Amino acid sequence: MPTKLSDAELHRLARLGALARLKELEEEAAAIRKAFPELKGAQVPEVNVADADLKSKAKRRRRKMSPEAREAARARMKAYWARKRG
Repeated sequence: MPTKLSDAELHRLARLGALARLKELEEEAAAIRKAFPELKGAQVPEVNVADADLKSKAKRRRRKMSPEAREAARARMKAYWARKRG
């Protein structure tokens, strides 16, 4: 049966988890710097998430169907369902 933690205890555990994650990230950054010494002191370019999201959405845009194509699809589906019903 799970026990309920107080807010203070939950906050303390969250803080410990955050500190552990920060240590992992620092170790990973050190390993990257060791593998790529030329990056030392390099500036990290800022990435605008909103712009990146818009660009990815632009690539996934659907093509619009012409009225003729829509009518042909409607006729195909009408025939399909007529055959299914018997």
